[in-house]
Amino acid sequence: MKKILIAEDNPVNRELLRELLEIRGYDVIEACDGQEALEKIAETQPDILLLDLGMPVLDGFGTVQKIRENPHFSSLPVLAVTAYAMRGDREKVLESGFNGYLSKPINPVALDQELERFVNKDSAESGPENQIDVHARDNMV
Repeated sequence: MKKILIAEDNPVNRELLRELLEIRGYDVIEACDGQEALEKIAETQPDILLLDLGMPVLDGFGTVQKIRENPHFSSLPVLAVTAYAMRGDREKVLESGFNGYLSKPINPVALDQELERFVNKDSAESGPENQIDVHARDNMV
């Protein structure tokens, strides 16, 4: 069973994500902030991290920076899960080391597409060169 770590400080958002993932058959691990997420990564070695940007203790940007600096975890796929939707936010997120971007509220179809792209494919296919903008793709349909 694939393991997904959710790092989200809002318990309602965390519960919603957990339920969306569990009904899809994933094993879900939860963290309330970036520091806890780093500890859980070391303990559980998840297949992917869904990381909120605005969290206490250590925000999403600081968390992804620490992940990318650690050779043991640098290849972990990390998706930003955020309410940030201003022009330029997506680019800032992707340039900061995230592999993808999901906006809140979570679109279940976009979530499935990202999980398929990162969790259910070979890791060689999920490098930074394959980063995409979920919003741009969804708007094309």
